[in-house]
Amino acid sequence: MPQPIARVIALSEKQRQLLEQIIRAHTNPYRLVQRAQLILDAASSMKNTEISLSLRLTRNRVRLWRNRFLDAVTSLNQAESEGIDDEALCRKIILVLTDEQRRGNPGKFSLEEIVQIVALACELPATSELPVTHWTPTELARIAVKRGILTEISPRSVGRFLKSSDVKSTSKSLLAKRKSEKPRNI
Repeated sequence: MPQPIARVIALSEKQRQLLEQIIRAHTNPYRLVQRAQLILDAASSMKNTEISLSLRLTRNRVRLWRNRFLDAVTSLNQAESEGIDDEALCRKIILVLTDEQRRGNPGKFSLEEIVQIVALACELPATSELPVTHWTPTELARIAVKRGILTEISPRSVGRFLKSSDVKSTSKSLLAKRKSEKPRNI
């Protein structure tokens, strides 16, 4: 059975230079560099199987990126013929070689709810008539539900919000520290 023939990629000299520049840059993400190399290999008449072996990718992945770049070649050539500068053309190439946004579950908590939880953590526990001096994630979750901020939330989620919120309104820790089982060696 004959193998399907991959579509040929014809790069302009400027596009080739920019792809090589992407590969040489030490700060670019590995996947971007790998995809730029894939396009250069495809433009040099390498087959998908050869590219997949050299870059350690599946043939399907090579085919996907080859086709995705080919779909964008017309727009890249048009931008180049209109006199777009190298930096803008490089951004367009990087955009073509970047993953598309993937679907996922929407966030469970709104930004407003998160802000209200952080604001609650900034209050003293005594204002909620608690006999403690520091908040624990469990107490914050319980009081947030009691006040009607949300219908339910786990202590772990509260802890994540406070850990990532970078709260600077108080010099003291907002949460009670857990005592370690083993003494630390200093």
